[in-house]
Amino acid sequence: MLSDDKDGNIDERHKARMRRKKRVVDEKISAAQRYAGLIIVVTGNGKGKSSSGFGMVARALGHGMKVGVVQFIKGAVPTGEEQFFRRFPDEVEFRIAGEGYTWETQDRERDIQKAEAGWAHAQRMLADPRLGLVLLDEINIVLKYRYLDVRQVLADLRTRPALQHVVMTGRAAAPPEIIAAGDTVTEMMQAKHAFEQGIRAQKGVEW
Repeated sequence: MLSDDKDGNIDERHKARMRRKKRVVDEKISAAQRYAGLIIVVTGNGKGKSSSGFGMVARALGHGMKVGVVQFIKGAVPTGEEQFFRRFPDEVEFRIAGEGYTWETQDRERDIQKAEAGWAHAQRMLADPRLGLVLLDEINIVLKYRYLDVRQVLADLRTRPALQHVVMTGRAAAPPEIIAAGDTVTEMMQAKHAFEQGIRAQKGVEW
């Protein structure tokens, strides 16, 4: 039992606040009546961007949707998400379009070739009305280093099926053109990270 309510009316005040909040929320829900395929951008330096993207993949599968995934940059080591979602080949098309982080590959021309090959997969997925969601994991990094032409990416996004959702992830800031095109944009902010305390990246948490 809370003891800091001098008037003894904390429950009534809470109920009144929630009634007011419900009215506001209900009005917003009432005003949002249309459905549309969304571009969801998850960017920033904080942890959790790919985790968010693959969470949406799992959510889409739970609703019986088919999903396409292109994983840029990564590829040197199989990730947990790749190993898991490859168990569902009828529901998830999973393509790897990288050979490792850019500071490891150190070969810009080869990185560009891998990115372009990955985008060819993405273009096909973005033209496929059977796919309810397409995850472009780490594409923000690819665009940051100009491995792909952002104008081409935007053009292909604009011509995708009307109800297809696209999730775009990647460390650091997504290009301003991508931010502008996004319907929902989240920037992950880092307050603290275990790596800075000398703790190695670990299976099931970082990859």
